[in-house]
Amino acid sequence: MKVLFAVSECGPFAKSGGLADVAGSLPKELKSLGTDVRVILPKYGTISEVYMQEMKKIKEFTVPVGWRNQFCGIEELTHQGVTYYFIDNEYYFKRENLYGYFDDGERFAYFNRAVLETASQLNFFPDVLHCHDWHAAMIPFLLRTEYYKREGYGQIRTVFTIHNLQFQGIFPKEILGDLLGMDYKSFQSGHLEFFGNINFMKGALVAADKITTVSPTYKEEIQTAIFGEKLDGLLRERSEDLIGILNGIDEDFYNPGIDPLIDQTYKVETYQKKAINKKEIQKRFGLPQCAGTPLLVMISRLTRQKGLDLVKCVLREILQEDVQVVILGTGDYEYEEHLRQAARIYPEKLMVHTGFNEELAHKLYAGADLFLMPSQFEPCGLGQLIAMKYGAVPIVRETGGLNDTVKAWNEFTGKGNGFSFRNFNAHDMLYTIQRALSIYHNKEAWKSISKQAMEMDNSWAQSAFSYNQLYAELISRSETHVF
Repeated sequence: MKVLFAVSECGPFAKSGGLADVAGSLPKELKSLGTDVRVILPKYGTISEVYMQEMKKIKEFTVPVGWRNQFCGIEELTHQGVTYYFIDNEYYFKRENLYGYFDDGERFAYFNRAVLETASQLNFFPDVLHCHDWHAAMIPFLLRTEYYKREGYGQIRTVFTIHNLQFQGIFPKEILGDLLGMDYKSFQSGHLEFFGNINFMKGALVAADKITTVSPTYKEEIQTAIFGEKLDGLLRERSEDLIGILNGIDEDFYNPGIDPLIDQTYKVETYQKKAINKKEIQKRFGLPQCAGTPLLVMISRLTRQKGLDLVKCVLREILQEDVQVVILGTGDYEYEEHLRQAARIYPEKLMVHTGFNEELAHKLYAGADLFLMPSQFEPCGLGQLIAMKYGAVPIVRETGGLNDTVKAWNEFTGKGNGFSFRNFNAHDMLYTIQRALSIYHNKEAWKSISKQAMEMDNSWAQSAFSYNQLYAELISRSETHVF
């Protein structure tokens, strides 16, 4: 099978969040199953010079963006056995950040057409075009309404993955003609219309042959008004084509047995060595080096979605427990400032590092006893998967992928790899943290929980197998999805 991933970011080249981890890891696993999988993404100015020098220019052409034609260069790079195509246009992509610009609508309207034009320019027509999040969401729509008429495009099937339904790519309707070169029929029909604007993600939900989410629970949640972000009705209409496939992690990169970024490697069999990493974290942040005091870590965007309202509400009560807390992340100013103020009041209990540091994140996973992730909603979540791999016991809210991966400890059966609470309620979270802290001092029980967490199979193997089955099913169809 020939599969082309269309994605706005991909590790190790360009990353702002978990999407890049998925796009960087899943293709490698699919490749190991024999699938000819390639990835296409923008050539951002932030990509390391090391990778820039390895790229080879293979094509130049122009891409229509409404009434204008814009330059497009295609550069190729093979990394870890996977072929990557980079769309080169310095006007759109040579910037300090990946997103957040006034012309993001134009930038990714260009990207969507550039992906489709590349297929004919390279004479590489994939069996399946797998598009990710709103930045690539107009590709299935353009394919079904326009490109299918061209030679080579008619048999391409499309899969669209929702990584976060909250971000949909909503823009004024005027860009239909100005940037996408389309008339208003698609707007008037309702296929793209969204409360007077157009919605890139809606285009994919209407046109893609199959829609996937990054966890089974999130698939169910987004078909409700609470989590559906005003697209729940359309998602219920497409429910037969909606599939939840759980994300995994790259267990070569996140592996405490071989991780070069941590102070002391360890495995399940040498779990006691994990304590060395904890001691180094305490030393680094100037916390009392008490082996018996549990270390609770958060590595997160500091936003409401990630449960920072709950943390803010009961942070004082948490810090009155026998616990040390280290928080790594960046986000909304109100949360950052609240945490900084609390750290000044409790210097021997709380340390906050705003910003993100990959090496420090690995060290914190390795040193933590507990990992807190109380999200309001969580499509999948990678933090809890990584934490479990490093034996940091997760405390999570039962939503999305957190619900699918963390099984609450049951003291009667001795089964469970973490702790969880159902309601988005600060005191429910506080009670769960207090319960976890009380069990921490039962060393046999705690070792059992940590061991079960570390032995969880959070690799991409099962997920890749499920995607391969999905691709094979689509290719065997005689007709594409009709809307």
